[in-house]
Order: sequence, then structure tokens, then C-alpha cells
Amino acid sequence: MKKSASTRFALIALVMLSCSSQKHIARVAGQEDWIPLFNGKDINDWIVKIHHHEIGDNYGRTFRVEDGLIKVRYDEYDHFNNRFGHLYFKQPFSYYHLVVEYRFTGIWREDAPEYTIKNSGVMLHAQDPRTMPREQDWPISVEMQFLAGLGDGKPRPTGNMCSPGTDVVYKGRIDPRHCINSSSPTYEGEQWIRAEAIVLGDSLITHIINGDTVLQYTRPQIGGGVANNYDPKIKIDGKLLSSGFIALQSEGQEIDFRKVELLNLEGCMDPQSKHYKSYYIRNVSSACE
Repeated sequence: MKKSASTRFALIALVMLSCSSQKHIARVAGQEDWIPLFNGKDINDWIVKIHHHEIGDNYGRTFRVEDGLIKVRYDEYDHFNNRFGHLYFKQPFSYYHLVVEYRFTGIWREDAPEYTIKNSGVMLHAQDPRTMPREQDWPISVEMQFLAGLGDGKPRPTGNMCSPGTDVVYKGRIDPRHCINSSSPTYEGEQWIRAEAIVLGDSLITHIINGDTVLQYTRPQIGGGVANNYDPKIKIDGKLLSSGFIALQSEGQEIDFRKVELLNLEGCMDPQSKHYKSYYIRNVSSACE
């Protein structure tokens, strides 16, 4: 890594840490243009891909909108059969601030793998679902994992990082673990949790839970294991992930999502342009026109 890039990462990290227990600087400035990825009415802007099924097949109405919420449900399943599913927003992003509010319900598919109890997440920099074969189980992506306590008094943080088909640099080196725990407290029951991810292309990713920074890592890239039955032309190990799709997860545990919104952090950074926003981090000169 060039020295200039290292310096840039450090500066960005300091900025993010300074905002860890506050609203993002763009919110404070009151200039933000947040995009509601979920409109509260339907999932017409989203793409479903479920393991063992073709793209667009929302088996058993796994993903549905009721009471203004995106609900993940399994009441129409005959058996789970490792039908790990993902609901992708229709377009990719690169530099952004994502907000997801979620809560677990008490219902878990008992024929799902045991590790899926009170376990879900949102996938970042995910591959295009249209590149996934029918039998691919997990998208190549970086997951912000959501967990809840199991009532046994043992710590079970949320906002962790898991890496299906990817690697990340953590504390200065590629970390071989599939999942890296965050520093968040354990949340029990069915309470609403606010999860945020600040994603800066292929440089820094920051996880925030209920206003506190709980995890940071850099250089997300293709590699590692866990994802299976992918198209080998897609999995180019070592390739940095600078952009990708955002996807809500379904893996056996019922969960509700009431807010999914995004602040794009790339655009015109010329203060003389009417398209300028003070919170942009990455310049896109064509956006100034």
C-alpha cells in the first residue's frame, strides 16, 4: 500500500471515530439527501435470490411487506432445506452510509442449522445476484452480521463481520477468521436495533450499533471460503471490492426490517457547482455537470 493511501485511511478512521457516538456529520449539517431503499409499501425495487431457486423466485413468500415492515417469514415452507435467501436492492453502491433498523422475532426454523438462531444480517459489496447460479448458497460479499442474546447470560455481540467468499484486513493484516466479533453489547429479546455501516469503496468499512462504533476493517476483497457452487469466473481471489449490492439476509430466523436508507457519499465535490454536497467523500466529476 502506498504511503498516501495509508495516510488517507488513518485520517478517515479518525473522522469516523470522532462521530461514533453522534449522528453522521452530514445529518448535523442538515444537507443530506437520504435515499429510502425500502419505501414502506413493497419490495418492487428489490431482487430475491434463494438457494436452490432461480433468481426472482420468492419461495414461500420468504420476503414480504406487512404493517409497513419487510418481514422474513417461513410459515409457508414445508422444510427449510438450507434455503438461505437474500433480498438485494436493485442497484450497487460504492461509497455510502447505510442505516438498517431490525428486530428479531421469537420464531426460528428448527430444521435450519443451529447457528442461525437469532442470526441474520445485511450483505455489503455483494456480487450481482444475476451472476449467482441456482445452487450457490451465499453471495460473495461482506456481511454485517446481526445476532441477539440466547438468554443464557453469554455475550453475543451484534454488528460483527462475516466473509462469505471474501477477506478483509483487520488490525493491519488479512484476518483468516470467517467472522470477527464487534465490541457491541449483547441485545436480548425483540427490541429494535439501529445498525449503520459506513462503506468507503475498497478502503475502510465501519460498523455502528445504536450510535457507537463497534468494528472497523479495511480492503475488502474476494477470497476465503464458505460460499459454494459459485461461477469460478466471478470469484477472482485478491480482487478488491470497491462496490457492490446491498442485501438483507434470510437464513432460518424470522426478522423484521422497518428502515433501510442510504446516504450516497460520492458525487460532485466542486463547491462552485449546484450539485455540490459538503459530505461527499469521493469525487465524481461528471456529477458536477
